[in-house]
Formats: sequence, C-alpha cells, structure tokens
Amino acid sequence: MEPITSKVSTSRRDFLRRASAASSVAVSLAPALSARPIKPFVSARSASRVIGAGDRINLGMIGVGGNGFGNLRSFVAQSEEKKDVQIVAVSEIYTKRKERARTTAKLEQKDVHHDYRDLLSRPDVDGVFISTPDHWHAQMAIDAMAAGKDVYLQKPMTYTIEEARQVADAAARYKRVLQVGSQHLSDPRCHKARELIAGGEIGELLWAQTTYSRNSKEGEWNYFVDEEGTPENIDWQRWLGAAPKRPFSAERYFRWRKYWDYSGGIATDLFYHRLGPMLYAMGAQFPTRVSSSGGIYVQKDREVPDTYATTIEYPNFYVTLSSSMANAAGNKYFPEVIYGHKGTLVLGNGSLTLMPEGAARDAKGKEIETEPAAPINRLHTDNYLECMRSRQQPVLNPDLGYKIMVAIRLGVDSYREGKVKFFDASAQKPVERGAARASYEGDGKNPVDSKYNRRRS
Repeated sequence: MEPITSKVSTSRRDFLRRASAASSVAVSLAPALSARPIKPFVSARSASRVIGAGDRINLGMIGVGGNGFGNLRSFVAQSEEKKDVQIVAVSEIYTKRKERARTTAKLEQKDVHHDYRDLLSRPDVDGVFISTPDHWHAQMAIDAMAAGKDVYLQKPMTYTIEEARQVADAAARYKRVLQVGSQHLSDPRCHKARELIAGGEIGELLWAQTTYSRNSKEGEWNYFVDEEGTPENIDWQRWLGAAPKRPFSAERYFRWRKYWDYSGGIATDLFYHRLGPMLYAMGAQFPTRVSSSGGIYVQKDREVPDTYATTIEYPNFYVTLSSSMANAAGNKYFPEVIYGHKGTLVLGNGSLTLMPEGAARDAKGKEIETEPAAPINRLHTDNYLECMRSRQQPVLNPDLGYKIMVAIRLGVDSYREGKVKFFDASAQKPVERGAARASYEGDGKNPVDSKYNRRRS
C-alpha cells in the first residue's frame, strides 16, 4: 500500500518518532485481509489505571459516522445523567463528522484525532468504541488492546475468520475486556432461554430458526450520500486501509455495506445479531458445516444479496436464518424459535413462550416472565462498563464473538463460492468435506445413526 502523506497531524509525526518499532509498518496502515498475523501498530502500552467503583470511565470513540455518532450522543447524555462515563477523545477521517462530534461532546480541538493511533497513545483513555467498516475492526481492536485499552467492538466482530481468532487471542494476551457490539445478547429473554434450556425444559436441542427482514423503497444500506463528502475532506486512502485500491467513491464511502470489499451484507450486518442470542442460549460452539443461498432479486445496485438464507450445522443441532431486504413480512410470521425434543421456545413481540411438546394444537403455551428488554443498547454498553470495573468477561466476550463470526463468515464464503463450507473445531480452520465428516456422522453403533440407516437402505 502507498504511504499516506495527507492530513497527518504534528502529533502523529511526534508519535511516529517515539514509536520506532511501529514506524516500519506504519506506511501500510493495515495488513492485507488474509491469514497472516496482524501486527499492532503501537509500540508502547499506555498506563492502564485501575477503575474504582466511583471513578468516571474515560472513553474514546473511533469512527463517529451513523452508529458511532449515535453512541457518542448516548454517552454524552449518560455523562450528564449519571456522571459515570465521559467522552474524552474522538478519531475520524471525515472533517464534517469530526466537527459534529467535537461540538456534541464539547471537546477541544486537541481531543479530535485524524489518526486513531494518536487517540490510543493517550494515557487518559480507558476504553474505546470502534464503529468503523468491518475491514478495519481487527486491526483497530488489536492496536487498542496492545495499547492497554478495553474495547467495545461493533458487530460483526471482524471481516474474516482468521481475524476473529487473532482478536480473541489478543484479548487474552493483553488481558483486556472486549465486548462485541451486538446488543441483542443483553436482551433478558435470551438469558432466560439459556436458563430454561440448561434446565432441560425443552429436552435435547434439535434446531432453531429466525429472520431479520426489511423493505426499503430506496434499497437497504442506501444511506444518504453527503454532497459535502469529497476527496478534500475525506481521507479516502486511510479509509480503504487494506481493502482493494479504488478511486474515491462517495457511493462506497457512505454505502459501504453494499460491497464485498468492506462487508458481508445481510450476514454480517443483521445475522450476527440473530445468531448471537441463539448460540448463547443453545450453547456456544463452532459450526461443523454451513451452506448459504439467495441472490440479488430486486435491489440491483449492489454486490451483496438482497435476499439471503443460511443453514448452520453444529454437532447436536442446526440453525436456519432467512432474510430479505425487499419484504419485511418475515419479521411477523417467522419469529425466533428454538425447538427441543420435549418443547419449544418462541421469542416474539417482546415475549418468551414455552410450548411443551404434545400439548393441544391450539394451546398458547406458557408465557415466561422476564425483565423488560428495553433499552437493550444501554444494557449492553452498561455491561461493558461494568466489566471494565470488575475485570470480568462481558456477555458477548471474545470467545463467543469468535464462534459467531466463524459461522457468519462461512455463510458468506458459501454463498460467494457456491459450495458447502466445513470447519474443524480442533484445528480452528475451514477444511475440505472429508476432514469434517466425523463431526456430523455417527459411529454406526447406534441403530438410529446415519451410517446404520444407510447400510440398511
């Protein structure tokens, strides 16, 4: 990648002089999106303070576009309400967004950084919120943890499977708190479902299903393209990072979720939200094989599918996820359901219902009481802040985030390659079919296992 020579602050130059170990790789900003190890671009760990029960947590925001700015405003309000957290720095590569964040958070110019590594070098930052396109997640998260910061990393955890593994390893190595930002994991219903399943209320698990559908006249992810966003005030090369080199494109910058270079579309934007709670409730593990299908049926202005389905198989159950960005009715008629041998759990319209197997066909089942689910965004960020104080693992910790990411990315690869994808949990890598067969076939000793039935047929 070519060196970046524009929009580099004086503080950045000072940082590079101090960081001799990192300067040899700084010109590339990020490694290629491949399996090679991700090296931190920071050379020194900031002093990590012990946060007391009454201390205010200092956060830095990396990326203050739509999602990032929404979180920034929430924290500004929370700071005024509870005084338990405050925004002390932001990092952004679009001038207009920098100024918007600065005025909203009431920051000084020195607290607004063009290069996120300048923010990470600050000893007054306890943790960071990373709200950038997917292809930057792994590098920024690893850099932040290497610098001694706790991390709230927006979903999906990373762009690739190997990146997710490296992020999880880095969290353990640097002993940092990392919460993946899929707020549905903090919905009390999924915690209650986990409790019921562990207690045997629905018996042996069989399968689960759900959707995440939308319908938009303009087409999903066709966010507003700001005419003020130009190569003069958007650092395009820095934004691209390790993604393929392309001429400046406002379409790609503002609507990046439509393009494979930076996103996995429905799978990474929406299905990470749906699979996470189910896998948490049913038992976190790696998938054995994944297949996906779909296509671009209506919204022709994109690379990712507007309609997509994936089936994720695990050693003892499977999950099927179906979605369309051109018909939203699935949300009404296709609730989140977990099926077991003795009963079924239905999560829909803010409720949790237990349906015993064998009940009358018109029975409504037993509605299970849970704590109010809203606002789950606040529950999820509060969980992150609490873990920064306690040093405990958050609900969507690196290990769970990694397992979810494996299934999600295998689905993307299955769709793009047109073939079933397999995963070896012991080796923690995708494998060919032959190497994975033992994980989903029986041993032939049980009269109902698959090999026995094939021999008799």
